[in-house]
Amino acid sequence: MGSLPPSDESRERQPHAVMIPYPAQGHVTPMLQLAKLLHSRGFHITFVNNEFNHRRHLRARGPHALDGAPGFRFAAIDDGLPPCDADATQDIPALCHSTMTTCLPRFKDLIARLNADEEAPPVSCVVGDSTMSFTLRAARELGLRCATLWTASACGFLGYFHYRHLVDRGLVPLKDDLISLLDVAVVDWVPGGPSDGLRLRDFPSFVRTTDPDDIMLNFFIHTTAGMAQAEGVILNTFDELEGPAIEAMATQLLPGMPVYTAGPLHLTVRNNVPVDSPVAGIASNLWKEEHDAPLRWLDAHAARSVVYVNYGSITVMSNEHLLEFAWGLANTGYDFIWNIRPDLVKGGGDDDDSTGLPPEFMAAVEGRALLTTWCPQEAVLAHEAVGVFLTHSGWNSTLESICGGVPMVCWPFFAEQQTNCRYKRTEWGIGMEIPDEVRRDEVEKLIREAMEGEKGQEMRQRVTELRDNAITASCPGGRSMRNVDRLINEVLLA
Repeated sequence: MGSLPPSDESRERQPHAVMIPYPAQGHVTPMLQLAKLLHSRGFHITFVNNEFNHRRHLRARGPHALDGAPGFRFAAIDDGLPPCDADATQDIPALCHSTMTTCLPRFKDLIARLNADEEAPPVSCVVGDSTMSFTLRAARELGLRCATLWTASACGFLGYFHYRHLVDRGLVPLKDDLISLLDVAVVDWVPGGPSDGLRLRDFPSFVRTTDPDDIMLNFFIHTTAGMAQAEGVILNTFDELEGPAIEAMATQLLPGMPVYTAGPLHLTVRNNVPVDSPVAGIASNLWKEEHDAPLRWLDAHAARSVVYVNYGSITVMSNEHLLEFAWGLANTGYDFIWNIRPDLVKGGGDDDDSTGLPPEFMAAVEGRALLTTWCPQEAVLAHEAVGVFLTHSGWNSTLESICGGVPMVCWPFFAEQQTNCRYKRTEWGIGMEIPDEVRRDEVEKLIREAMEGEKGQEMRQRVTELRDNAITASCPGGRSMRNVDRLINEVLLA
């Protein structure tokens, strides 16, 4: 793009993509990665946060965090919820309901303001998070090209898409006497699903309701139906990992809709956006990072000797579960890094000792544990010292672990994390699962097996193969970058 401002004529010709993620960390990150890829292909980008996360970015990264770069600007819209400055993810059901019911006119007003800005090219296309379907409706009403980014796994999409079929067949909402059947009720009619079917427990967790008016159940029925308004679907995955699910999406669930696999997006960006690009340093983390300390700490450790623990940006747990994890980790004898967000424990907060970790635990792990509030996970998982990842099984974390060649021990919390965990255990052979009711002896046993046991060796071999596939897909000229270029030519510029 160069350092000189574009001429009026070139400004009119330059494509301008307005990109808006769902306002949670796991959605903001891949959307920003896709934005960098489009910017590298000559697009002017307006990246839209909700006002809540706009303020969080500034608090976490400083007053210039959202200054942007030449051809890359940030904007914000009201999400319809009451103002709040908490350093935590907003209430998910309330946020889903509010964005679905209040944001369409606000988003259209934003596009009108952008078009009135003489210093930027007119908006030519919209890339909206699939869970922000109002963006697709707005694009249609305004005559703009539009694509949707599905930030979760393709296998997770299979589960969400079939919510309406589960309702039609009377399986969901659950009857009181069916809750016990989560483990034994098997659904074997999902296209692209495992050959032996999915247990109800393996579906994204919002099926676990007895309320036909449940916000999240109905939100995802609305979301998957709303994706038909797009002219293309972008997936943060790669074919060698989720081939059957991707094929089912493209041929049976979204027939006629182009599906573009562009992932793992963090690797596609690393391999295709120059390090001296003006957008290379733009970050998406909503928490203050402790960037250097974890990597220096890992540098002092032998290969595959450390357990890395992070439950993502949304998971919350009871203090009892926290203690079971803590003592399970302590009893393994391994060194470990553990990210403990201020809002990880139910009822915790910034003004008290929200970690709930007793002095005797701290004494037991002295010298072999590093407790942080947040750190550069992608770099940590790529470090050769990390042997196992204890994770909530979110999709970004799953991809980053695969790209680091690190097998996983999973404790899925909600949404499609249960589905990801099932696939990691049975379809991909790269993970094991901790039961819902955490017990320290089980935590210790599974981590030991993953680090040193025969099962752990098998998982490490398989995840290494998938890592190599991901690297091939995301390299310059690889399938993922070719798909980004196809997306541009077939959808965004068509």
